[in-house]
Amino acid sequence: MSFDEIIDRFGTHSVKWDMMEQIYGVPADDGIAMWVADMDFRPPQCVADAIAKMQAQGIYGYYGDETAYNEAICWWMKTRHGWEVDPASVFTTHGLVNGTGMCVDSFTKPGDGVVLTTPVYHAFARVIASAGREVVECPLALNEGRYEMDFAAWDAQMQGHETMFILCSPHNPGGRVWTREELQGVADFCKRHDLILVSDEIHHDLVYPGHTHIPMTNVDESILDRLVMMTATTKTFNIAGSHSGNVIIPDPALRAKFATRMAALGLSPNSFGLFMAEAAYSPDGAAWVDDLITYLDGNRKILDAAIADIPGVASMPLEATYLSWVDFTDTGMSRAEFTKRVEQDARIAVNHGPTFGKGGENFLRFNIATPRARVEEAASRLRTAFADMQ
Repeated sequence: MSFDEIIDRFGTHSVKWDMMEQIYGVPADDGIAMWVADMDFRPPQCVADAIAKMQAQGIYGYYGDETAYNEAICWWMKTRHGWEVDPASVFTTHGLVNGTGMCVDSFTKPGDGVVLTTPVYHAFARVIASAGREVVECPLALNEGRYEMDFAAWDAQMQGHETMFILCSPHNPGGRVWTREELQGVADFCKRHDLILVSDEIHHDLVYPGHTHIPMTNVDESILDRLVMMTATTKTFNIAGSHSGNVIIPDPALRAKFATRMAALGLSPNSFGLFMAEAAYSPDGAAWVDDLITYLDGNRKILDAAIADIPGVASMPLEATYLSWVDFTDTGMSRAEFTKRVEQDARIAVNHGPTFGKGGENFLRFNIATPRARVEEAASRLRTAFADMQ
């Protein structure tokens, strides 16, 4: 397949494209959608073949016998991440936002505090608040354009009612790949404050050359009794519509609590997601991901070059994900002004920084997982929209 292929997604019930004009006022006729975190690429052929096989058989009944599915997960995590997964520890949820909600529901109670390192993926706060828990925002330190953990400041914030820490690893929207030392710091923080640690690692396959993702489960065995891992095929292979994710729980006691809540809510997986995941977690899927990273790396450099040409604007160094986090602070512009230039003048729909929590006020998030011609066009439009500053 070619990542350069332009695929028209209008009229396909694509949130990213069909809702762009309604939500952002970016015209559908020539706007560029760079907001929702899905890609404008077809998944690998092995995934399409799995769906074709389902269609050829023609009956879409209940899925049974998850042996091959679990084996595929275990193979992927071992070969790609050096992580030995016990098949008995794997739960399949309706995506990882649902997985987050299930963790909050299973391991906390109303009124508890749930710690987020902000700015961070906006769905976390929405789920926590909707469940009647308190969002405890622990801001990341911005040091020379790069996010860092600030454990001393976070220690001072804790009030004793916090029971859970949700880590985004790699980080969305900042694109950080946390180091082993930083991850050990998170583990120690959670032990110090007796917190369940939920590690959302949905972007773990989308890491650029020179960086290595370390699964939290491989950092410190002493936290396995408080650790919940979350992974998915959906971000890696652009199959988010399958709404399938895995919550992987090493500790039997935590596992039993989670299983009880799953049963109480009557949750069971979507067969389409299971078939697609099993197909994706394969040598063919791995080769596709390797090609994808090379392509995204090229897109990243194109957008970064355009941003570097605009005085006062800086893109955070992207170590992972396909989501570029761009800081407009030093332009001296108000948020309304720089957002207008991007959305109305350049006609690019992007995510607004404040939705990610404290620290996001002067940022916009750009999705670069689209054919290169679009990234090049977006880069040209940004240069034009801010031409008076160059």
